[in-house]
Amino acid sequence: MSPIQSMFAEVPATYELVNHVLTFGLDVLWRRKAVRIAAQAGGTKWIDMCTGTGEVAMYLSRLAPVGTEIYAVDFCESMMEKARRKPRAKSIRFVVADIKALPFEDETFDLVTMAFATRSINVNEEILIQSFAEYCRVLKRGGRFVNLETSRPPFWPIRKYFDFHVKLFVEQIGGRISGSRNAYGFLARTIPRFYTAEALAGIMRQAGFEEVTFKRLLFGAAAIHQAVKR
Repeated sequence: MSPIQSMFAEVPATYELVNHVLTFGLDVLWRRKAVRIAAQAGGTKWIDMCTGTGEVAMYLSRLAPVGTEIYAVDFCESMMEKARRKPRAKSIRFVVADIKALPFEDETFDLVTMAFATRSINVNEEILIQSFAEYCRVLKRGGRFVNLETSRPPFWPIRKYFDFHVKLFVEQIGGRISGSRNAYGFLARTIPRFYTAEALAGIMRQAGFEEVTFKRLLFGAAAIHQAVKR
């Protein structure tokens, strides 16, 4: 088990609660917004990457047209075990896999989604490009990738305010509620070092996506990116 897998294996029971507390519930609204955007992609096969406890996959299942197949992928079995216990889980196909080497053929899916996992797979820019390129590979031509993640606010005063919030609350409160200072220490370190919305859009283009756009949320504290495979 990798260090990242071990870290996530420590927090399934409190993962959603801590997210809601640290964002004052905004993460729920942002996920739902991202899913509403994603559901416009159409098609009959959708997949949520790094699904964790399955929040986005469950939202997708509510909006999916009849007959849509929904898959959810993660490398942490204990996180997905919590997802499998949710009421709508029977309509979702869960797959334990490494997102850099997905067990699917080329051009399988019409839609790929991911929420609040890009920082975790961002070991370095090369690895992130490799992961996004794998998403591009399994998408059909014309398929859409929708990504929700924290971002770096473009304005210095707002950026400094959010960095202060992260430093003061994320590791302390997240670690206390979850019992894992390791996991939320990692979160507190990765948020201030993450890409701007523009830089992440550029990485998506390097991975093979086109028509990359983004929408900032809460003055740029997070962003929803959309991209298309042509």
